[in-house]
Amino acid sequence: MDFFSWPPIAAVLDAAYGFVTALSTAVEPVAGSAAALVAIVVLTVLVRALLLPVGVSQVRAEYTRRRLAPALAELQRRHGSDRELLARKTMELYRDERTSPFAGMLPLLAQLPVISLVYAIFTHATIAGHTNALLGEHVFGAPLGTSFVGLTGSASVWPGFWVYAAVLLLIAVVTTVSRRVLALPQPDGSPAPTGALRALSFLPYVTVVFAAFVPLAAAVYILTSTAWTVVERATLRRLLDPERGRPAPSPSH
Repeated sequence: MDFFSWPPIAAVLDAAYGFVTALSTAVEPVAGSAAALVAIVVLTVLVRALLLPVGVSQVRAEYTRRRLAPALAELQRRHGSDRELLARKTMELYRDERTSPFAGMLPLLAQLPVISLVYAIFTHATIAGHTNALLGEHVFGAPLGTSFVGLTGSASVWPGFWVYAAVLLLIAVVTTVSRRVLALPQPDGSPAPTGALRALSFLPYVTVVFAAFVPLAAAVYILTSTAWTVVERATLRRLLDPERGRPAPSPSH
């Protein structure tokens, strides 16, 4: 059974769908045939703006983990052979610092229902028993309801192919910027990333592959949300940096 067909969830999904279609109609005089595309971008931005407090919590959790990394490494060195003692000492450290090892996870889990709802709008052919007209729209010759893989298997590939290719390329570019620009420097005393961790750093590129299998509307949502994440995280890190505003240390004589 599709979770989004459950009446209470279907009603919420239908209301969100109605908002998107109304937004598309409102911007059509300006955006023309790209109205549905603009509506997707605007909706994604509105949702991510509402979730800004979640981003703040995540960035604060990042700085907390970075600040505690040397102490956690020291605990690992001293008590690594005794897992029970290590776990107890680790929890004591978090308790003394008035934080939690799950501080960054809870905000992430809180936003999943909202993002899942928005994503469902762009992947369901029917919503609350009626056809999802949004997926029948075309943008520059590319159908919003067809995936890149689905398009390549159809008879009419052009000119929609270039729209899909551009979206996938932009997702790859934004992902690369995210990996290179948003990676926090490792604090002194922290172990260097292992080969496995370095390999995991390429995991975000799976998003590009995933985007090739979902409708173009969902791929545009992924692109917009990913770009927002890069800008949001870079901005919040500057604003919330605990070192920001502190005077530089005076040179020793």
